[in-house]
Amino acid sequence: MPPEEPAVNQFSNSYNTYAHYSTLAALLPMNTIDQLSAVNGHRSLSSSNMKGLILAGGRGTRLRPLTHTNAKQLVPIANKPILFYGIEELANAGITDIGIVIGETGDEIRKAVGDGSRWGVNIVYIPQNEPLGLAHCVIIAQSFLKDDDFIMYLGDNMLEQKLSPIVQRFSQSRIDNIVDCRILLKEVANPSMFGVAELSEDGSVKTLVEKPTDPPSNLALVGVYMFSSNIHAAVNSITPSSRGELEITDAIQWQIDQGLKVDHDILDGWWIDTGKKDPLLECNRLVLSAITSDLDPHPGLKQDSVISGTVQIDANSTIANCTIIGPVVIGENVSIENSSIGPYVSVGNNCSLSNATIENSVLLSNCSIGGGGRIESSLLGRSSHVSGNPSLGSSTLMLGDDSVVELN
Repeated sequence: MPPEEPAVNQFSNSYNTYAHYSTLAALLPMNTIDQLSAVNGHRSLSSSNMKGLILAGGRGTRLRPLTHTNAKQLVPIANKPILFYGIEELANAGITDIGIVIGETGDEIRKAVGDGSRWGVNIVYIPQNEPLGLAHCVIIAQSFLKDDDFIMYLGDNMLEQKLSPIVQRFSQSRIDNIVDCRILLKEVANPSMFGVAELSEDGSVKTLVEKPTDPPSNLALVGVYMFSSNIHAAVNSITPSSRGELEITDAIQWQIDQGLKVDHDILDGWWIDTGKKDPLLECNRLVLSAITSDLDPHPGLKQDSVISGTVQIDANSTIANCTIIGPVVIGENVSIENSSIGPYVSVGNNCSLSNATIENSVLLSNCSIGGGGRIESSLLGRSSHVSGNPSLGSSTLMLGDDSVVELN
């Protein structure tokens, strides 16, 4: 495994480490894209030369109590950790060197992800002791990124659109000496809730505004950014925002102000920040909607069960006297009897469900549910136990690990 990168604890240390970028940039007339690239002496030629930087250091406060004992990036969507989808996307785009910025849940992420060999990539872990902003992540990752072009990906975001074509367009634009940064944008109904981009007549990005009261457009920034090494001068030239963080939007705006061209792609399909329960469940619904059935042959599926829609059931699981309404994914060593499951349900490994009705929910591993209760739009942590009274109607739950709930 490649060596880990040291953490940077304070803004002052980060600034001093790469202050030469700002000094050199100030000496140059910034009327062409090439000039800062000449300072750094490098231009990537293809996506295979690019690196990946995945940010997975967030504390996940909006998903508590689940994230008191789980990294939010490892909460499963369709029984696969959210972070794994991002790693797969970068690997499929031809990126083989990936740095993952980690925080308090770093040990859990290291254990789950490993060295990256299962995806054919090399992974380096970059500790961030305090959440000091997305631009700060670039600063502490400099010794990993070096002068390579790279893609930065927020580890709790999920996208329907594949990244490979977008990465290839950025790589080609770098070969053609056209842009230094490419961002993803998505049309939204409530732009005041996001960072928003204003475009010039030629399609380049003109202005970035963070959560504006009077948005200049409805184009929100998606958590995927592609940079040349010129971003290092930018992140060392900005100051912390009012919330005490180095904002990546400020760094991109600095590049624009210096005459560097920032281009964009309008995202097709859905984009979800999975940092809250309801968006996470919506993401689970969307991902499940795209699965294909995997049932025949299935030794654990009893003849007294009825299956409809797209359903995946692990071969080591047992389903008896049940109605399964897809889309549904059921993990390893699961036992389900006398129950109705689905639609839009993910059941983790080693769960035991009896006399249960479950819809639109995510169950992590080792959960047990029984007693006839109905559960809807719920997120249950590992080893949760729920018993219910069928006369109570439906319940919506958000449970941390090892929770015990009796619905009376």
